Amino acid sequence: MEIVFIRHGEPEWVRDGLNVDNPPLTERGHRQAERMAEALAGEHFDEVFCSPLLRARQTAAPLFAALGRPETIDPWLEEIRNPIWHGTPQEIADRAYTEQRERAAHDRWHGLEGGESMRDFVDRIHLGCTLFLEERGVCRLPSDYSLWDLARPDLRIALVAHAGTNSVAICHLLGIPAVPWEWDRFVIGHASISRVTTLRMGDGHTFGLTKLSDVEHLDRDDRTE
Repeated sequence: MEIVFIRHGEPEWVRDGLNVDNPPLTERGHRQAERMAEALAGEHFDEVFCSPLLRARQTAAPLFAALGRPETIDPWLEEIRNPIWHGTPQEIADRAYTEQRERAAHDRWHGLEGGESMRDFVDRIHLGCTLFLEERGVCRLPSDYSLWDLARPDLRIALVAHAGTNSVAICHLLGIPAVPWEWDRFVIGHASISRVTTLRMGDGHTFGLTKLSDVEHLDRDDRTE
């Protein structure tokens, strides 16, 4: 089984000095999305899903078109829910992120004031990922190790989501315990492609990370984080 995690393209977080909530892609972000779709157009996927947020939907649009599929949204792929800063000066968000980075490690579980806590976000993604897999016959086995039972070892799925969502889901599949800075564990570029593939064991299957943040399909000037 292979799950291909795709991060959205570069979003327009700030416009005219003001924060943008649920932002669209920049011009470069749209180019990134087109190149990603071209890179994956020749591959077979049994299912393709994207996050409900605009930047992910716009990134996924060229891929859905290239594969001849309708847009299919799965809510569990939504990124961590930040405070609503739309229309406020950019400095407000900058100060909040600076304050968060200066916290002690365990204090990062609280997340940004007015937004979703990191603990709630991690729990939401773990549960969403688990239920998503169970619907496809992929069930965690009772074991001290991260072993799974697979109904369809040949299943291939593509997910277009976010740095945080993808990082948390990948760590969950690999059996890596969560930390309050989950998405900082992996540097995942815009419109990058990461791949997780199952490996057969004597008593089940385990997931292995075979590719992380592949951006070789992007022009060098279009590689952003």
